[in-house]
Amino acid sequence: MRLLQTPLVCTLILLLSWWSSPANADLALLQIPDKPASAASATENSELCQIILKLAENQSDQQQVVPGMLRIRDAQGNLIPLPELLNRGTGVNSRPESERAGIHSWFVIPGEVQLSVPRSRLTLETFSGLATELTRTEIDLTGESSAEITLKLKRFADLSPEWKTANTHLHLMKLSREECDRYLQQIPAADRLDLVFVSYLERAIADKTYISNRYSQQDLQELSRSAGVQFGWGEEHRHNSTGYDEGYGHVMLLDIQRLIQPVSIGPGIMKQGTDGIPLARGIRSALADQETVVWCHNAWGLESTPNFLAGRVHALNIYDGGTRSTYEDSFYRYLNTGCQVPFSTGTDWFQYDFSRVYARLQQPLTPSSWLESLRSGRTFITNGPLLDLHINGKTVGDQLELSPGKNRVTIQATGRGRIDFQKLELIHNGKVIQTQSTKPVEKHFEARLDLNLEIDEPGWIAVRTPSPSVPQDPQRQQQTPLNEYGRELFAHSSPIYLKWNGQVHFDLTQARALLTEMQQNRKKIANQFLFADPQERAAVLDVYSDAIEGLQNRLNSP
Repeated sequence: MRLLQTPLVCTLILLLSWWSSPANADLALLQIPDKPASAASATENSELCQIILKLAENQSDQQQVVPGMLRIRDAQGNLIPLPELLNRGTGVNSRPESERAGIHSWFVIPGEVQLSVPRSRLTLETFSGLATELTRTEIDLTGESSAEITLKLKRFADLSPEWKTANTHLHLMKLSREECDRYLQQIPAADRLDLVFVSYLERAIADKTYISNRYSQQDLQELSRSAGVQFGWGEEHRHNSTGYDEGYGHVMLLDIQRLIQPVSIGPGIMKQGTDGIPLARGIRSALADQETVVWCHNAWGLESTPNFLAGRVHALNIYDGGTRSTYEDSFYRYLNTGCQVPFSTGTDWFQYDFSRVYARLQQPLTPSSWLESLRSGRTFITNGPLLDLHINGKTVGDQLELSPGKNRVTIQATGRGRIDFQKLELIHNGKVIQTQSTKPVEKHFEARLDLNLEIDEPGWIAVRTPSPSVPQDPQRQQQTPLNEYGRELFAHSSPIYLKWNGQVHFDLTQARALLTEMQQNRKKIANQFLFADPQERAAVLDVYSDAIEGLQNRLNSP
């Protein structure tokens, strides 16, 4: 007796196939009963099967439909277009790896969807966010007109509910308002973000296409209610010496109540005016409004150091728009001169990557409560691996008091990821002091560090995965593995700070390097930048003079 090939039967067969497959099998094969040979025809290959598809994940002992990503290939490995769905690479420039992999090969599944796919053998791949394994399923739809498919996802990491994840830096351009609404309603949720800051910015002429500039605070609040993801409002306050060259730098002002004017400074970016306004002026205004200040692009910009040393910056974004430099060039030099620098990240133009900040909250999620956690340094950044770090019961953002006779520390660090991130690295005052290779666990990878140390100096400890390559640096060409969106993996925790007899870490060599850098930058600005009068020049140079004087005094103190 032959079973009728109804959508219900298709669903049951798929579920039975999933549950009966080995836990470590790479493929879960779905066999739909073949039709008699007489039913086959030459036209079947061109006909489509109508499927109803959803992703499901066990949550609190119940199966929940969740958003996520889907990729379908035919028997020859060719990607199947899915015009009913939003392409995950919308707005992102195509790259060679996107033809068969990478971000453009994935489509967003916002919930239960209806699709038209070929009546043939297909391979379906899916995941949701960073904490589920990749589900790969084969299905044979030869001769089928319809089917119902539930793809079950397996979560390999359950972070505490206190951990909430955000993208601190996002702009969108060259989309219609309808396209932009769909993008923001679907992609952050499918990437399993909790919060996204959509930020305003200006550039002469080009900003006419900056669709994200047209969202008001009220628009973002309404979007939060419909998307299941919270949205905050921000501004990228910036200066370039020429169109795209390094100027004073770029800084995010988050959870703003008003725009800090001018949003963009100088003729290099606005084709008018002078270079006579330092970023410090806008930053002070934002701080007076109780807003959060996050430096962009790996400390890129001449004014980053004086603002960090003055305590005007709450966190530092790295890899938000490219791998311009490394952790050593960005975070570590400030940490080693006594600054407490929480780590942050975002994606700048479109969500081209998984890049996000996990922050541990002590209260319900809102943009302001999440930013309070960021400012406190209770964070780690990642585009794949999930990190954890504990020292003597302390965790990221905490301070640990050490002294003679009380200087032994017990460290536990873990990393888990869907993609093999190769190794976990423990960092002490900017140096790798311990590594642990990954090992496969079912369909994901893990690494764990457990060690005891005796420490007799102030400093900081953090955990990371290996640094991505820096294309412009011939000494840093070693790539890390790529994630599903075709981007090199990275992950780094904010530090646990170690005080020794009440003293914080202050590296004299690094401090002198920062002093020399600021002196050189002050000279460069005075000679090369455009000012209307001596008062404008003095307003900018005073930012550097004040920081230089403060650092010199610290270097000269006992």
